[in-house]
Amino acid sequence: MSNLTPMMQQYLEIKKQYPDAILFFHLGDFYEMFFDDAVRAAPILEVALTSRDAGRLGRVPMCGVPCHSASSYIARLVSHGFKVALCEQLEDPSQAKGLVKRGVTRVITPGTFFEGETTDKTSHSYIAAVAPGSGKTYGLASAEVGTGEFRVTSFAGAGAQDKLMDELFRLQPAEVVLPEGSEELKHLVRAAAPAAAVTFWPQELFRDLARAEAALEGYEREGEWKTEAVLAAGVLAAYLAETQKRELKHLKKISSYRPEGFMLLDAATRRNLELTRSLADGSRRGTLLEVLDYTLTGMGGRRLRDWIEQPLLDPAAIEERLEAVSYLVEQAVKREEIRARLKKMGDMERLASRLSFGLANARDLLSLKDSLILAGEIKEELSGAKGLLERLRDQLENLDDITSLIAEAIAPDPPATLQEGGLIREGYHPEVDRLRSIRRDAHKYLAELEAKEKERTGIKSLKIGYNRVFGYYIEVTKPNLHLVPPDYQRRQTLVQAERFVTPELKEYEEMILGAEERLYSLEYELFCRVRDQVQAHLDRILRAARAIGQIDALASLAVAAVKGNYVRPRISSSDLIRIKEGRHPVVERALGPGNFVPNDTWLGGTDKRVAIITGPNMGGKSTYMRQVALIVLMAQIGSFVPAAEAEIGVVDRIFTRVGAADNLYGGQSTFMVEMGECRTILTQATSRSLVVMDEVGRGTSTYDGMSIARAIVEYLVQRIKAKTLFSTHYHELTDLAQLPGVFNLTVAVREEEGKVSFLYRVLPGKADKSYGLHVAALAGLPKEVIERAREILEELERRREEKPERPCRVVQLDMFSCGVEHPLLAELTRLDLDQITPLQALNLLAEWQGRLKAEGKRRGGGRRG
Repeated sequence: MSNLTPMMQQYLEIKKQYPDAILFFHLGDFYEMFFDDAVRAAPILEVALTSRDAGRLGRVPMCGVPCHSASSYIARLVSHGFKVALCEQLEDPSQAKGLVKRGVTRVITPGTFFEGETTDKTSHSYIAAVAPGSGKTYGLASAEVGTGEFRVTSFAGAGAQDKLMDELFRLQPAEVVLPEGSEELKHLVRAAAPAAAVTFWPQELFRDLARAEAALEGYEREGEWKTEAVLAAGVLAAYLAETQKRELKHLKKISSYRPEGFMLLDAATRRNLELTRSLADGSRRGTLLEVLDYTLTGMGGRRLRDWIEQPLLDPAAIEERLEAVSYLVEQAVKREEIRARLKKMGDMERLASRLSFGLANARDLLSLKDSLILAGEIKEELSGAKGLLERLRDQLENLDDITSLIAEAIAPDPPATLQEGGLIREGYHPEVDRLRSIRRDAHKYLAELEAKEKERTGIKSLKIGYNRVFGYYIEVTKPNLHLVPPDYQRRQTLVQAERFVTPELKEYEEMILGAEERLYSLEYELFCRVRDQVQAHLDRILRAARAIGQIDALASLAVAAVKGNYVRPRISSSDLIRIKEGRHPVVERALGPGNFVPNDTWLGGTDKRVAIITGPNMGGKSTYMRQVALIVLMAQIGSFVPAAEAEIGVVDRIFTRVGAADNLYGGQSTFMVEMGECRTILTQATSRSLVVMDEVGRGTSTYDGMSIARAIVEYLVQRIKAKTLFSTHYHELTDLAQLPGVFNLTVAVREEEGKVSFLYRVLPGKADKSYGLHVAALAGLPKEVIERAREILEELERRREEKPERPCRVVQLDMFSCGVEHPLLAELTRLDLDQITPLQALNLLAEWQGRLKAEGKRRGGGRRG
């Protein structure tokens, strides 16, 4: 190491302490990376990979990024799962004696980076820690460094692992801290949050309760805590302290919650109902969130997402939200006045985080000041409001002391940087004003000095200039050098002129440059002092920010209600779901006003617990079932709903089994995924649950599928007694209407001259046809295939009507030669189209067509021979 350059030796000593991070080494105006860090980072950052002399090691790989734009480069590395250790200069290089002292001031990880810009104001970026307890118990702590949220919970008993996975799926943390060697937990995390970075920490930290308690000293704790929750929170607090290397004052309040306190939504239900992420591309387009989100602030957007993902169970809490939304619906003028102010507000939660990290610049403080003033105006607009809005109004306490401080101290139009002056308002500090006066008068003084020297020397072309190398100088052209006075000191010779200084000019240079340096230093010092004073009020700022977030979310629901012509649902303690002219909120928005066909729903009580829904594909069965689930969910988040009337008896859970897809990561087939979701429903649903199941059993053979579907319906109605919507193509299941609580629904179809029109009306009764061929035609199958399928269907129906007493030989239907038996017809005879789905029918048609074409070629070849 002694043969290395001093700087490189310093680098390697620091890098040794952070082997798993990319070290951003501060050199001048750049963060430099060396060795393997540079090789790994350069292609991701799209910067040139160069080299630098390191002494005995020769030239080593190097790349770098400008300090002023480092945030965007760090964001790229973090998005690729890297950690970044910021190694800063800990002293002024101009004051350093020898090598500048450096040290790591923060380790940025996927779960602790919040400086990056995002187009989705509703998004969260959580970091979580999972602490496994004895048996199947788990503690879960989650924090969002960018907003100051820190929460803990625990899971125990039957289904604890499933509930943990569901919560991780909801949070979608960017990073999860786990005990070393816990491969099972890692697998669970990957299944629930595939994009999460997994960080392992020593096992003993997840077991040492005393150490966990010590890590939580200084935190304000709310709610009831279990041992596993304390361990998870302690580990997460210790991890944040080690990586962030500062006291995170905005994260000092930890609240505990019970997932059972909200409507539990498993991962399948969140996906199938497309609450916040589209099944098509994972975006928010085509989701319930997109329909309801008219928020104008980041705080409000995140709060609304939280409400959608955690519907309420307490009727009183639901009614309280509905009352607030109703007030804002009715008070249109007040609502728009409030929204006009919300539109101008900054993201106070994120600003509070920047304050806590010491990252806030002067523009951030001005944004905070303006936002707090607007919050005060919103408070005035809410005068007269009752209930929830009144409580939120009271949380907007008077913050004039903070706004006055910022207004008095910070310049009205400061620069983005903190090192170049322009931060402090005129009149705030006398020394700042004096130093600015010196700098401002410099031009006038130099003009006067230049005129004086021209007169004294008689050199009319004499001029005073400045450059960074020589400072201020007097320039004289060569023809006039003989007029230069003796007190001029030569500093630089040019081709056509020479440059000089005088004692007076040198003295002024020291004064003006010293004033500028002192001014920048003093402004920065004063700014940091003001920022620290504001930071002391973080609790008050965050309380106001969170109140504003809820007000914005409530106003958003009010706007959605007005624009969508929604009604206030009646929340009841009954077991009924009664909806008149209900509509699917997302589909209705896509179709436009007046184009969606509404439907009624009556579900619950003793006689209408399980609806068997039959009818053709594309007839609206899936849309109807999803719309019922979404209307119930909307009501329980406190939203108005798309219907003419609605009475909602609070449900404890919504379950969905809709669609099918292979789980390639988990190594599960379509049918296995389907059965796994059915298992969740049959083991966790209660009589207070709402169950939506779409075509269960289609992932296996016809008879197996029908048997499973029938058994599930019987179990739901006889054992669980959950309110259920069950669509099927197995028409035999309609016979279950003989059971108490089971009834049939069908989607209306109009058939005229061989053509089918879907009416999208859900009516009592059962379907008498599957209309598979009509759907196949609408899907665009070749006309030849459709006609051939119709011939086969007619023959099968004719033979079924004949009901032969014993098996008979089937004659080929004009396939290649009349009167010749064909083996395919035996298969056709056994096939009952009422017992297969359209997709299975199309697959069979494709298989048969291929076999017949191959046979035709063989026969044709034989004749030619």
